[in-house]
Amino acid sequence: MRAVIVAAAVAFIISLFGTPVAIRVFTALKAGQPIRSLGLASSEGKHGTPAMGGVAFIVATVFAYAAGHIALTTLPERQIAQEQPTMTALVLLGLFVFCGVVGFLDDFLKVRRRNSDGLSAKGKLLGQAIVGTGFGIAALSVASTNGQTVASENISFIRDISWLDVGKVGSVIVFVLVITAMSNGVNLTDGLDGLATGASILVLGAYALIGFWQYRHWCADEAYTRANDYCYQVRDPLEVAMIAAAAAAACLGFLWWNTSPARIFMGDVGSLGLGGLIGGLAVATRTTLLSIVIGGLFVLIITTWIIQIVSYRTTGRRVFRMVPLHHHFELAGWSEVNIVVRFWIVAGMCVAAGLGLFYSDFLAAVG
Repeated sequence: MRAVIVAAAVAFIISLFGTPVAIRVFTALKAGQPIRSLGLASSEGKHGTPAMGGVAFIVATVFAYAAGHIALTTLPERQIAQEQPTMTALVLLGLFVFCGVVGFLDDFLKVRRRNSDGLSAKGKLLGQAIVGTGFGIAALSVASTNGQTVASENISFIRDISWLDVGKVGSVIVFVLVITAMSNGVNLTDGLDGLATGASILVLGAYALIGFWQYRHWCADEAYTRANDYCYQVRDPLEVAMIAAAAAAACLGFLWWNTSPARIFMGDVGSLGLGGLIGGLAVATRTTLLSIVIGGLFVLIITTWIIQIVSYRTTGRRVFRMVPLHHHFELAGWSEVNIVVRFWIVAGMCVAAGLGLFYSDFLAAVG
């Protein structure tokens, strides 16, 4: 627990005090976010606000992870799950950083061209697919001493579903789909000040709890399994908890500057990076299908976006006034702050439901 707390504290401090530095740097570089107003009140007065703020919380998370490992060296040997960076950390932080790189390219092109046209949709998807495939293969290729890999060849809900074995190739495909879906879900949610940041904090916090719970009930912990039959077949759950807690705390520090009126936007570098990390956390904790509930707000927003596109292309009619969904409510007369807070509430309810399902499965197993 000490390592998780240290990682979260370091991430929060670096992000809180590092984000103003990012604001000054990106402002000096004239890396302002090009805004298309589209008649939305939330677009007024935001032209030129620096983007690419996601760099701040990505960097904070990486440094915080290193600090967490330093804290691990102070623990008694029995309590140390792993002292060195593991494949789990490489996969999760790699997804965070390299999905962020895809987003950075998108942000860079927007700034350079001075318009809102960055990477094409196909370009983004290609970048996400390349990153997902690379780390998906890595997640299935290297096993720990207890025989576990970061990803599994089975589809998972709260744990692996034994009869849903999709093999290595199928597992990589599922991995790519999860990463791409979550990446784009967070990206579409990032349209109002603080909306995606606050929702991501809740989801990442949930995965920090799940990771630590799995660590305390881990099949690799002989002291636990000698007294209990039920345990979690995962790899490096303490790493998962540390990274998720660090990322949540880093986003919290960033939110201080990102909440309305935002001094800086996370940009695609932040939203794609966060989505990639959340997707990776879902796979690593064997909660792939449960992530649909935990990340329910992101799923809702990407689903309504798909409904709108399909409806318009097939019938010529729009189901919603505008997508992503938050803009529908903005055109309905809701204020930006009202939408953000209410969507945070929805995100919190989804997280609570997901954690409830996760814990109820444990109660049913041990009862």
